[in-house]
Amino acid sequence: MTKPKIHAAVFDFDYTLADSSEGCVECVNFAFQEMGLDRHSNEKICRTIGLSLKETFLTLSGDRDAGRGDEFRRLFVQRADQVMVDLTVMYKSAHNAIAMLRESGLRLGIVSTKYRYRIEQVLERENLRQFFDVVIGGEDVEEHKPHPAGLLEAVRRLECSPHSTVYVGDSLVDAEVAKRAAVQFVAVLSGVTPEDHFESYERLATLKDVSELPRLLRCDPTPL
Repeated sequence: MTKPKIHAAVFDFDYTLADSSEGCVECVNFAFQEMGLDRHSNEKICRTIGLSLKETFLTLSGDRDAGRGDEFRRLFVQRADQVMVDLTVMYKSAHNAIAMLRESGLRLGIVSTKYRYRIEQVLERENLRQFFDVVIGGEDVEEHKPHPAGLLEAVRRLECSPHSTVYVGDSLVDAEVAKRAAVQFVAVLSGVTPEDHFESYERLATLKDVSELPRLLRCDPTPL
């Protein structure tokens, strides 16, 4: 099967390139405790990773009060500024894949609900920031995923077209944003979403993790 020519790869961040689950659990439970609410299990919180803070609070609390949602967001960010970068671990599979994709001539980007400045701090620590042409975080768009605004802006800045771009992510939110942006989607199973959950979405491929992406996009001579 002939694969379409790809000029750019855009990534989700959490559970795609890095694991920030420990930091997210810490920050969610800090905020809930400060608000006088019950703490949540690690598993339940990890299922919200990739959602906006507004959606995270609604999902975990069921509370639609905007003021309470804003309080949760403020407390989460307060704690995240203290601990999130240190508690975020880049996947070992990401380093080589990113370098190989870039060396092959692909343009690279990140679109995430995570704050851009926090992503950039992690990338700087890992000596990876120079590989990415664009990073769009939660503070950069008014509408968060699955709204396609952030992904479409990344495609525009990369000077590519949607059909020559892939979006790589681990969740159904990522699959949906790719669909809405008419960008080809590559699912990775490095998060908490099982493979069969992606069955209703068209995908270029489903991969174990991003280490398999260079072979898929023919940036690695090793056969799939």
